[in-house]
Amino acid sequence: MCSKTDERAKRLHAPGRVCRELLYLRSKVPKREVPAFTYQSLQPNTVVKPPPKIDIFKRKPVKETVFKIYFNRGDIPCVMSGSSNKQDPTKERPVKWHCVPEELDYCYFLPIFVDGLADMDSDTRLLAVNGAIDLIMRSPKKVLPVLPKLILPLKRAFQTRDKRIIISALQVIQLMVRLGPCVGQALVPFYRQLLAVCNLYKNINVNLGEGIDPDRNCRIGDVIEDTLKLLEYCGGPNAFINIKYMVPTYESSVFPKCEAPEPREA
Repeated sequence: MCSKTDERAKRLHAPGRVCRELLYLRSKVPKREVPAFTYQSLQPNTVVKPPPKIDIFKRKPVKETVFKIYFNRGDIPCVMSGSSNKQDPTKERPVKWHCVPEELDYCYFLPIFVDGLADMDSDTRLLAVNGAIDLIMRSPKKVLPVLPKLILPLKRAFQTRDKRIIISALQVIQLMVRLGPCVGQALVPFYRQLLAVCNLYKNINVNLGEGIDPDRNCRIGDVIEDTLKLLEYCGGPNAFINIKYMVPTYESSVFPKCEAPEPREA
């Protein structure tokens, strides 16, 4: 005990500058990242690892669609015969059918074509879009019985988070609502499955002021706005409240809030 005391008395004390440098170096030691809510987070010289960042607009491609499988096997009764009209996708469908399209089983083939909207291959997706639109235009009355089978393929197309695929799916929905009898009202119970992605991309548009955008069908924000207006107009009295539940920033175009009060007669 005495020897240790003598050694401490004879030892030369480090100057304050050296002590400060040692404390500074100790403070610069990299801290170890540990997971949250564990005993390691209570240890010294540790920092809790932050949660990972999520990119809500990140693309989630589909590995292989049902339409792609049937197309590779040769079970799709149509082929491309030309280029499509980008200005109006409902005119001049460049699809050559091997049979009469009206005689096909819509409950079997139409969901397969709609499932092809989520395909990442541009040629395969173009054939699926043109085939689905052509089937809807030829027999609109056959769309309503098949509508419950189309919800899952449309939802899969929306979940890819690809703007081109979402625009194609919205154009197919617009065509079904315009041509198919009672399709707009039948879609109201499925708004929760279809309109979740529309809330993310609704405000992505271009502010041109007084200008006119000739490529309105290529702007995802404008396509979503047109689709919501059409769904409200054709969906009946319960359409607006269901759209408002999924897209809170949507304002009614059928029943506007700001209306001039009627003048009262004296």
